[in-house]
Amino acid sequence: MNTLQYRILMLLGVLALVLAVLNALMFSSNREAQNELSTRAQYIQQSLQLEPLYQSLVKSLADLAARDGDTQLGDLLAAQGISFSAAPAATPGR
Repeated sequence: MNTLQYRILMLLGVLALVLAVLNALMFSSNREAQNELSTRAQYIQQSLQLEPLYQSLVKSLADLAARDGDTQLGDLLAAQGISFSAAPAATPGR
């Protein structure tokens, strides 16, 4: 085997080793990204299950703020991007 063939084979061996290491690093990075995505998906799924409870809570707070004229509670809701208006009081019919 001459020197040129030896160098070509050595270069190919080093290239294969570099590619194997690069593949391992990319696999590890991909696995971390998949775990993060899975965690986010689980968080979203759990949040969707609590949505009716959150809506009920916000509606109750808005009703309370409107009924009692509680400006602090209204300001707190407004700071969270929740707007509401007080419904006119119902007049009893005769």
